[in-house]
Amino acid sequence: MNAVAKPSMPTARLVTWGGFAALLVVAPLLLSSSLALNILSQIGYLIIICLSYNMKLGQGGMLSFGHAVYTGLGSFAAVIAINYFSNHNIGLPLVFVPIIGGLVGALVAVPLGYVSTKKAGTTFAMISLGIGELVVAIAMMLPDVFGGDGGISINRTYGQPLLGITFGPQIQVYYLIAVYCFVCTALMFAFTGTPLGRMLNAVRDNPERVAFIGFNTQLVRWYSFIISGFFAGIGGALAAINFEIFNSADALSGLKSGAYLLFTFLGGVTVFFGPIIGAVLMVLASVLLSELTSAWLLYLGFVFLLMVMYAPGGVASLIMHNVRMSQFGKLRRLWGLYGGLLVTGVVMMLGVAALIEMIYHRQLNAGAGPVVHYLGLPLDTRTALPWLGAAALAIVGWLLLEGVRRRFARAWGAAQEEIETEIHARGPQQ
Repeated sequence: MNAVAKPSMPTARLVTWGGFAALLVVAPLLLSSSLALNILSQIGYLIIICLSYNMKLGQGGMLSFGHAVYTGLGSFAAVIAINYFSNHNIGLPLVFVPIIGGLVGALVAVPLGYVSTKKAGTTFAMISLGIGELVVAIAMMLPDVFGGDGGISINRTYGQPLLGITFGPQIQVYYLIAVYCFVCTALMFAFTGTPLGRMLNAVRDNPERVAFIGFNTQLVRWYSFIISGFFAGIGGALAAINFEIFNSADALSGLKSGAYLLFTFLGGVTVFFGPIIGAVLMVLASVLLSELTSAWLLYLGFVFLLMVMYAPGGVASLIMHNVRMSQFGKLRRLWGLYGGLLVTGVVMMLGVAALIEMIYHRQLNAGAGPVVHYLGLPLDTRTALPWLGAAALAIVGWLLLEGVRRRFARAWGAAQEEIETEIHARGPQQ
């Protein structure tokens, strides 16, 4: 069999990173509305935050419930620095403020990370949860310092313009976030290839063996924890600059930490670009989906449940598996089954969503009348027909989906066996 020429690794990486940079530059030119610019800005700093979180979870196996501590304190440091510079006429440009947030995030991670990384696994997770709640409680006890319920506002246009850039227009703020997004993403990717990054993976996979050959597993986790805190602080500072406000109840909350965990997992913790997908999903869910329905958290939980059950590697893992299928020429046989999964899944979700929307309308919006409009159709929640029709649609869709899923699982398994056989037959040439 003739070998298929493949691009060299440096060329592939150059194309990948060049495409990423080009996408960051071109995106606001294609989506230029104020809402689109705000969404793109949120995606930019959330990419940094989710990648920094995955440095703990995906690369180090550290399940943290307190990552918002480092993003939130990075935001706090940024607003304090901006207000101080503005009040004392200090001309430090805004472009350097995110670094201040990163340094504060790293400094806070030094003591808190040292305590947390003494343990691993479930104990680490519980310590991180306790630390997160402790920091939130302290912030609530010191409203004069952390701004209380009203938060702390800033003016990001302080000082003299830098090369004519005031950072007043959203497009200028976006490009500031985009530059930091690209640089931080590149640095975190480079970290995965360093001795510390490799050792962090080893500590995640087999800490006993790492300790046996003479390495201090706690120090490996601690150093990585500090680096993660640095990038988390940068992401938090960029968030404060974007919204021009810091609110401790939101920025430091456990819900924020849970969101970082949820969407990083959905994106995929086993692949470097997985958290990037997670950041995009997080913004789309919190900004767009929340505008479409008040039950968006329920839908999000449903999707998370399905991912845990059928695709625990996240979206990125699904992509990589299908890329592998395509490389071996097995993907074509699955297109029909993929179409079947899509159609039956849509049928089931139409029924489930109709039931959810009617229930939510009855419970939370009954004052608006008994009729709820679903996909342009008026559904009278007082009559049995809409309920029976939605339930029937959901059940029929589920039965059809389950049948297609079983056929897909058999075809997928057979294709995987063929790939393994082909790899084994090629031997050293593969």
